[in-house]
Amino acid sequence: MARTLPPVQAIRAEIDALFASDRDLVEVIEDVARLGARLIIQTAVEAEVDAFLGRTRYQRAAAISADSSEETTVRPGHRNGHCPTTVKTTTGPITIARPKLRGTSEKFASRLFGAGVTRTHALETLVIASFVRGLSVRDVEGALADALGPEAALSKSTVSTICQAIVAEYDAWCRRDLTGVELDYLFLDASHFKMHDGQRAEPILAAWGITTAGKPIFVGLAAAGSESTDAWHDFLTDLTARGLRPPLLIVSDGAPGLISAAEQVFSPSLRQRCLVHRARNVLAKVSAGDQAEVKAAYWQIFDLSELGEDVKPGQQLIDWVQRRIDAFAEAWAARYPAAVKCLLTDRQSLTPYLRFPLEHHKRVRHSNFIERTFGETRRRVKVIGRFPGETSCVSLVWAVLDRAARGWRGFTLTSTGLRILQDLRRALLHPPAQLHPTDDPALAPATEAA
Repeated sequence: MARTLPPVQAIRAEIDALFASDRDLVEVIEDVARLGARLIIQTAVEAEVDAFLGRTRYQRAAAISADSSEETTVRPGHRNGHCPTTVKTTTGPITIARPKLRGTSEKFASRLFGAGVTRTHALETLVIASFVRGLSVRDVEGALADALGPEAALSKSTVSTICQAIVAEYDAWCRRDLTGVELDYLFLDASHFKMHDGQRAEPILAAWGITTAGKPIFVGLAAAGSESTDAWHDFLTDLTARGLRPPLLIVSDGAPGLISAAEQVFSPSLRQRCLVHRARNVLAKVSAGDQAEVKAAYWQIFDLSELGEDVKPGQQLIDWVQRRIDAFAEAWAARYPAAVKCLLTDRQSLTPYLRFPLEHHKRVRHSNFIERTFGETRRRVKVIGRFPGETSCVSLVWAVLDRAARGWRGFTLTSTGLRILQDLRRALLHPPAQLHPTDDPALAPATEAA
């Protein structure tokens, strides 16, 4: 007979199952938000029971009493299952497993379930708090007090216990060893959030990739004061210091600081400029009446359908697309010279993806996937307004991306694709050592003498 999971573990399992499903990411995030509210309240009430009894689940009172080093007050009694309790939130009602106790000398009363707890917009904060894994004790106390009233605030020890476990998970992720991570593709992007009082929005730098086994992996995340070369260089250097090796292809937007840092830190890697970002740049210089036509012409440049089934990745395909860029420029230069100039700037970075397996092309020519998840994160931010600090901001973004990463699709690897990637890996990352030149005149006498 299968063992029933404790309520907190059961909720986490539900969240993991959501991201393992094939459902749309937006719908998944919505459901995770509701489960997040359940998770934070369930975790808090279980911690209340631990504090009330003076021991954790499955821990025996006799064992604690025998340990003279323990200063915890141990009460008689034991857990006796749970009963469902419904709490209304602005996202709808959520059901919490309310603990039941037996054999206690005094009645246990959770401060989370007062008579006045019905419906409150402040409970939205708990949805965010379930993701923000780096909030301080004061932040969590404030969130609970706002949501459930001043009388419902948890004790400092209870909140501290919750926060310590949450922060430990986040810190461990930030320091984890990356020597076992070998990437074919590395995607870099940033999104801006207001995390310091009175300051403009500042970037959170993110990296995720596709391993040589075709598996998606969330690689790194960090706050920065700007998207300067120094900021991106520090971010990427931290990843390499923990063992991350150069990928075959780096996919990013056209931020100058990002490009410069990526070329310095991962000099052997090819660089692909996001075609979606470049399209936006071009269309920003085109009149509204012509945008649909110019947009269609832009994407026609990269449409390989007319080549049939004999398309082969490589330099010939790159040259063919570059000629199409020339044709686009010739067609629109007179009418929109600024748009054409934008397209031709750094044009070589628009086609490196054409060296890679055909089945990967539509997913490695842009960085929009992580942007979509960033969008969901920004939508969550609107619920709580301004972040209380940098740690809270980074933790929220990390938690959303970390959970979302479990549902990201990997890449299909065919035998042909594997050969292409292996050839690129040898050429870019493991080039043959240079041979000593035998035709050097300075070496000729020594050779003859030998």
